[in-house]
Amino acid sequence: MISDAPVLQQSSEPAESTAAPSRRLARYARPLLGVLLPLALALGWEVVVWSGWSNGRLVPPPSRVFATITELARSGELVRHIAATLWRVGLGFAFGVIAGTVLGAISGYWSLARRLLDPTVQALRAIPSLAWVPLFILWLGIFETSKIALIAVGVFFPVYLGVMGAILSVDRKIVEVGRTFRLSGFAMIRRILLPAVLPAYVVSLRVGLGLGWMFVVAAELIGASEGLGYLLLDGQQLGKPAQILAAIVIFAILGKLTDWLIEVGAAPFLRWQDAFGRAKGA
Repeated sequence: MISDAPVLQQSSEPAESTAAPSRRLARYARPLLGVLLPLALALGWEVVVWSGWSNGRLVPPPSRVFATITELARSGELVRHIAATLWRVGLGFAFGVIAGTVLGAISGYWSLARRLLDPTVQALRAIPSLAWVPLFILWLGIFETSKIALIAVGVFFPVYLGVMGAILSVDRKIVEVGRTFRLSGFAMIRRILLPAVLPAYVVSLRVGLGLGWMFVVAAELIGASEGLGYLLLDGQQLGKPAQILAAIVIFAILGKLTDWLIEVGAAPFLRWQDAFGRAKGA
């Protein structure tokens, strides 16, 4: 009898060799799908202005916005404004994440602390961002400290809620299994609570980062001499809609890049998830 194993092995090799490039192509093509919609909208508006259906005075076409970004980059202003905004968002995000994680974990794990802290935090969460501005200026001045504090406030609340809610939603049966195996308090947190909380924690970080980018605009609109928010205000005062749109586009790009960094950084810690989106390759 002749064995079919070599034949099967030879026939499977071409299939694997043809499937590998297709998987590689799909991996590179998937991120490009998210660029199709903004590119289509930009191209459509460019055609509208070029055809004369709109003069593009209040909403400049993408070519004029791109020319403004290029001009700002050549003069060196763009790098200065981006660096100032990134510095403020980075520091405010770090302080907000630390405070939100610590207080959220305490409130979620300890019921007495939750009864004491949570009503006050929920009341403070309802205060609009601009309402904090005069208070922080009065307390901390108009320089960097007040701006970073305002951004940290915006980041704090979604992180706090995400951590506390994730701990409270941990399945009781999983905790009982840990107690059955007589896990210590630290082991319970490391092996039971932390893996259960981590997916929701990553989502709260992304939401907090988005609010941090929104709060930095409020911070830079008042008492700032550099930053993308200042670029917005300068474009408004001088009647430069192309500069305003250029700042908005840069905000969108930086926001997406930083969100992507969180997503990529958290991916190795979430490989154990057998979720619907991962099964479909989303």
